[in-house]
Amino acid sequence: MTNFIFAPQAIAGLPIVGSDSQFPVRRIYCVGRNYAAHAREMGFDPDREPPFFFCKPNDDQSVVPVSPGVTATVPYPAQTSNYHHEIELVVAIGKGGKDIALADAASHIFGYGVGLDMTRRDLQMRMREQGRPWEIGKAFDYSAPIGALTPIAVSGEISTGAIVLEVDGKIVQTSDLTHLIWSVNEVIANLSTLFELQPGDIIMTGTPEGVGAVTSGQTMDARIDGLTPITVAVQ
Repeated sequence: MTNFIFAPQAIAGLPIVGSDSQFPVRRIYCVGRNYAAHAREMGFDPDREPPFFFCKPNDDQSVVPVSPGVTATVPYPAQTSNYHHEIELVVAIGKGGKDIALADAASHIFGYGVGLDMTRRDLQMRMREQGRPWEIGKAFDYSAPIGALTPIAVSGEISTGAIVLEVDGKIVQTSDLTHLIWSVNEVIANLSTLFELQPGDIIMTGTPEGVGAVTSGQTMDARIDGLTPITVAVQ
């Protein structure tokens, strides 16, 4: 048994629909600008360039599991005055692999969920303007609320369906998964050329247009057709 000098970080676990077990999170990969309308609102040409990726922390202080029917809470983060919501389809990897063929990509999926890629937009933009990495805008504590995962054995492959986010009952983001520039399977195939995927990996597949700020006291309701919705309140 390894003798660590202090206790290792706890593994973040996500609820699974229809199971008492949890999905252990290994890594969180995120896809940037994967909806054309969102790319435009962020000032970019949405031509079908190869997808690009960034990561969020996988620890249990950054990942916020949201159980069905429960309102999760996240604190308003430090050092920002422009804290943004981004609803995303979450894909959970159940079988590892590298250089995965497009035709085989779905066989590596464990399931799907609803997630929020919370963003300190002002810090992200400042780093972007300086040509520096985005971590301080994307990879902070409580930045990844994720709901219960629905196994692909239950849902089948998901490639269509409404994706909607409400803030205090008002719809602010709405689109359809058919508007993904790169499909889920294409994302998996491409990502696996850069990293060897492993069971426990999470992929947040991008957000549609309508991103915007939330403040303390507001509540976000996120839903995707066929999946368990999540509710997250900002403290």
